[in-house]
Parts: sequence; C-alpha cells; structure tokens
Amino acid sequence: MAETGSDVGDMKHDSVSSPGISDQEKEMATNAFEAFKAGSYDESLKHLDSLQELNKEDYKVTMNKAITEFYKSGQTTTSTLKQTLITLKNQMHTAVDDIDGLDDVENSILNYNQAVIHYHMRQYSESISIGEKLYQFLEPFEEKFAQAICFLLVDLYLLTFQPEKALHLLAVLEKLTVKDGNSKNGKGESTYSTNKESSSLKAEFTAMIEAAKSKMHQYKVRAYIQMKSLKACKREIKSVMNTSGNSAPSLFLKSNFEYLRGNYRKAVKLLNSSNIAEHPGPLKTGECVRCMFWNNLGCIHFAMGKHNLGLFYFKKALQENDHVCAQLGDGSNGQAKKFTGIPMCALLANKRYELLYNCGIQLLHIGRPLAAFECLMEAVQVYHSNPRLWLRLAECCITANKGSSEQETKGLPSKKGIVQAVVGQGYHRKIVLASQSAQNTIYSEGQSAAIPVASMEFAAICLRNALLLLPEHQQHDSKPDNGSKSCSQSGTTESGSETSDACSGKTQEGDKFIPAAPSSPLRKQEVENLRCSILACSAYVALALGDNLMALNHAEKLLHQTKLSGSLKFLGHLYAAEALISLDRISDAIAHLNPENVTDVSLGVSSSEQDQGSDKGDLEPVESWKQTPLCYPSSVSSARATMLFNLGSAYCLRSEYEKARKCLHQAASMVNTKEIPPEAILLGVYLELQNGNTQLALQIIKRNQLLPSVKPASSPDLRKKPLPFQSSQPVQPIQTPSSFTQVQRK
Repeated sequence: MAETGSDVGDMKHDSVSSPGISDQEKEMATNAFEAFKAGSYDESLKHLDSLQELNKEDYKVTMNKAITEFYKSGQTTTSTLKQTLITLKNQMHTAVDDIDGLDDVENSILNYNQAVIHYHMRQYSESISIGEKLYQFLEPFEEKFAQAICFLLVDLYLLTFQPEKALHLLAVLEKLTVKDGNSKNGKGESTYSTNKESSSLKAEFTAMIEAAKSKMHQYKVRAYIQMKSLKACKREIKSVMNTSGNSAPSLFLKSNFEYLRGNYRKAVKLLNSSNIAEHPGPLKTGECVRCMFWNNLGCIHFAMGKHNLGLFYFKKALQENDHVCAQLGDGSNGQAKKFTGIPMCALLANKRYELLYNCGIQLLHIGRPLAAFECLMEAVQVYHSNPRLWLRLAECCITANKGSSEQETKGLPSKKGIVQAVVGQGYHRKIVLASQSAQNTIYSEGQSAAIPVASMEFAAICLRNALLLLPEHQQHDSKPDNGSKSCSQSGTTESGSETSDACSGKTQEGDKFIPAAPSSPLRKQEVENLRCSILACSAYVALALGDNLMALNHAEKLLHQTKLSGSLKFLGHLYAAEALISLDRISDAIAHLNPENVTDVSLGVSSSEQDQGSDKGDLEPVESWKQTPLCYPSSVSSARATMLFNLGSAYCLRSEYEKARKCLHQAASMVNTKEIPPEAILLGVYLELQNGNTQLALQIIKRNQLLPSVKPASSPDLRKKPLPFQSSQPVQPIQTPSSFTQVQRK
C-alpha cells in the first residue's frame, strides 16, 4: 500500500578507504566519485581506468567500474552487474561461508550491493541472509550506510510478512537517527566552510532526518496492518498524516487501515482522494500506483460482497499492469524472462500473478469455477508452495463438477433431481427416475490425471499437494477448543479483530509461520484449520471418484482433528458413513449417522482469508456467511434431518423398511417441505414400492413431496403399470456439499 522504502539508489563507494593509498590515487578516486555524483559516468570511468592502472590489486576499483557502467546503461544491465559482483566475491573468498567478521566489515559495500540486486530480483531469502550478516557489524559503519542496511532489511521483512522483526529494526533506526542528529548538531561546523554553506548543509541534513522519520512512520503502519494491531496503527496513522500530508502513500495506508476496521465506504473515499497522477511512474519508483489503486478497490468491494464489481476492478488492475509491462519493453504479458533492458527498480513493478490470484478467488465466489481455474493455474506456476492455492484449485474442480441440485431457486425443488426422463405416451408412458451413479463423468478416460483440467482426478492431485505442503501434525494440543475464537476457519486467515492475541502478531518463541505467498504466512491455528478443510474436500473427491477406502481414511482423519468446526464435523460423519455403506459396513455407517453426533453446524468464526497480491490489500470478506448455499443445513435441526434421511437409506440396505420409514417421516417433520432433498423423495418412493403402495409412490412423484397419507390416485395412464426403477439398490446416502462451500475461494 505504501511506496518501497529500501535505500537502493547510490551503490557507488569511493576507494579512499583502501589502506596504503597514495595522494595521487586518493585524488583520482575523489575525482571519479565526484564525476559519478554529477552524472558524468564517462568521465568517472576514465578516472577509474587510470586508478586501476596504478592499483590493479584493489577489487573496489573493479566494483566501482561495474557500478558506473551499470548507471551509464540506465540501470538496465542488472544481470551483468550481479555476475560481476559474484566473480569479485569468489576471487576474494574460495569459501563464502568461511568469511570472518573483519572481512565482512571490509567488504560491506560489495555485500550490500549483492543484497540490493537480490531484492530487486525478488530473491528475498538471499537478500535477507546477506542483510542480517551486515546488521551484525552495524557499529563500524557510518550512519548513512547503517541506515541503508536497516531500511533494506525492514522492507524485506515486510515483504516476507515478518512485521515483528521490522518493528525491532525500526526501533534501532530511530536510535540511529536521533544519535546522528545529536552528533551533527553537537559538532561545530567545519572551519573551512562559510556561514552560508553551513546553514545550507544544516537545512539539507534536517530535511534528510525528517524524510527518514516520515519513512519510518509509514513502515510502522505497514507492520501494524500486517499484525492487525489497529490501536497502534491508529496512532501511527496520525504521525504519517502529519509528516507526509495527503500524499498517495499516506492516503493508501489510511485507506488500508479503514478497510481493516470495516469502514469500506471511507476506505473507497480515501483512495479516490489520492492524486495518483502526480506519483512518478514505475520506471523511477518500480511501482504502478494505478495498478495498486484498482487492486485495492477490488479488495474493498470483495469484502463488501460485491463480487462482480470487485472482479471489474481486478481486471482494470490487470490491464494497468500489462500496460506498464509493455512500456518496460516486455512483450510477454508481464512474464519477464530476461532482466536486460529493464531498469532494475522496475523489476518489481510486475504484479501479474498476484492479480491473477485475486481474480481467481473472486471468480470462484461469483460461481465461475472454470474461469477461476484458468487464473489460479497461471498463478500456481509461481506460487506452487502455497497450500491454500492448491486447495482453491481443488475447489474450482469440485464446483465445476458438482450437480445442479444446489442451484435450485425458491419454491418446490425441481423435479429434475428426481425424474430423468419420460418415455412413451398414454397407457405406455413410463417415468425414468434419476440415478446418482452417473455423476462426475466429465473427465476423459484417455487423459492422464496430471493434466491440468478442472476434473475430480486433478482435484485429488491438488489436495494431495496441499496436504504435503503442510507441516507434520502437532499433537501437543490435547484439548479441543471448538468454541474458542480463532484467527481462521476452513483454511482462512484472521479477521480484523484487534483483541485477538494470535492476530496481533504476538507469537510465542518457536511458533513458526508457514510461507504461503502471495498470501500472508499460515500461523499454527490456520494450519490446523486448513488441514481440516483439505481433509473434508479430499473425502468428498474420493467419494466422487469411487475410492471409498481413501474417502474413509480422510473422513476419519478429519474427525480426529483436535480443533474441528461443527460444520466440518457434520460433513466428516456423512462422508465416513457413505464410504462405509459402499464398503458394505452398514453397522459402522449407522453409528456415524446417529443424529446425536450433530451438535453444531456453524461455519465457525466469520470466515476471512487474507488473499492478496504483495502488500496491496487483503481479501477479507467479513460477511462470507452469505455465501452458504441453499442446500447446506442452516440449523442443527435441519442437519439432524439430513442425518436421518441418510440413516433411513442405511436401514433400507438391511431391509429394515419400518425403521427406514420412521427415520424418513421423522426427518420430514423436522424441516420445511421445500427443504426436503430430491434423494429423500426417491427414498420415499422406494419404500412405498417395497411396501406395495404403488399409488402412494406415484403421488409422491407427482407432488414432489413426501406424503404421510393420501387418497388413491385417479390417474388413468399410470394406474396399471409399475414404475421402472433404474437401480436394484435403494438410493445411496446423500452427498452434501464439501468444505468448498464454506471457504471464500482462494
């Protein structure tokens, strides 16, 4: 939301610090440095060439020549500079890991330059490793260079979602800034300077200190936003507005703050008031502010539940991103394969995959799983280590392959769920009932399951990847705490509550976060919630594919999770029962279908998932409960009715028809007539046919509802013919929607 703050501008360092340097060499080095600062790179190179002839052993001269040539090219030869720095480092050290502290201090500029290049090439881990090494030897460095190291590390920590470390470094930076200011103000001005020069230098120094303070306030706001610490963020927002005024970065940060508080209209108003036209282009800052603007609007409207409008804004952001990439000379829709020809600062401007990620999540919410699948498949090529993303891909496949019973409108359920076709006319007219065995047959038998198409086979692979990316299950939490307030549910991240300790970033020592770029890292509780969602989806997919043993395995693992929401527990029992029935273990299935197993069907804490590209905004729909499909039980009573419907089906398989009829009528009395699923209607028809009540079975089909008592039908064309039933077995247990109905998308 705020502009990048790492100090990566001047990487040039003059060579006067080398030991044993002569006056002539010192003069050449000074002249080269002054020419470099003035932008006369050709002249600077001439001085450096002369200096290298006098001192061929000094690697700093070679480094400075490489940096000068880099600036001369307009900072477009990043790969060449990177290779030169690697060569220099290898010449000095045969084993890089054996570098001692003194060498680290001596070669600090070389190491810092390498960290800067890694930063711009999105190699954040390597950059952090070098930066933290330099941070250990901060004392010997001059103040300006020490600040540059700290600012670079702060930026890296925020990009990798480590706000606590960033805040610690900002505290160190504040001490450095105060120390620097006191030392400068305490010393007298140089005796060789005039009063006029002294005042101008003092004004320049004061402006530099104020700029550093303003930058630190912005970084603090970004850190507190990541930690969801709204009280601390509110205090820092005031400081940002006082130091930066109504600049684009400050307004973007304040808009993000209001977004986290749920003040969406105010967040939109703040975004619209930012004058993004005045912001420098991506060639200078490496940021496309217009792209950020549209993306943030998309995130806000996503949270408001206006998904079509949110998708419109995400598409606008994608168009802006592609336009910027075209300006940078990248003709492959932002997929930069070469770093030559693009200014180094602009290498970070491409946000295509983050935006595709957001678009995919939005499309999944709208109900366009195939379009969402295409977007997320492109994003997973970059973010392949994100378990959330693999789960979202599986949800796309599930949504694309599920039946149409969930899409029925108000009124009586559609007969399409019961009557498949009508054959013949008059006396020979027959009704063909629907069979549940022909579902999920979209996948082509001649293809490999690993081919990325929206099939249930590919969903199984995605879910397997998601499980493998999660850490091993920790068993030290002995007590389930289903009712406690957690940061997330069903694989979603924390809500914006500032009262939650887990959400405030206060983590225990050793509490490791699991990276999930471009989303925020997964905390411990989020990992467990995500594991439950993946297991529920895995059981559903295995049932759809006919792999009943695997479905039972996943369902039992789901039911053994320590912290399991009521909704997923309900699904776990249903999936386990269906798998057991298919394995002819009816008694075990009946135990799972006990209505007393259902005590809660809530979706848990309001589902909110932090799916965002980079630091531009969080996809956090606080009203995601509105996304619950009509077929999902809305209360414990309706959930128990579903269990009874399935229990009746199980009793049918044991030919206990009276028990089945009691279960069916008891369940029908617990729910509204309009909420009775088509499968239950078929079950009622089957029971009446087994009992010889052909006329009652016909009435159930004609009225599309269960009837406890009815007069004999007077239909002349169906009176003397029994109804053909496609299967010799009673209807299978009802397949209720899996966890993909509860998660927002991702």
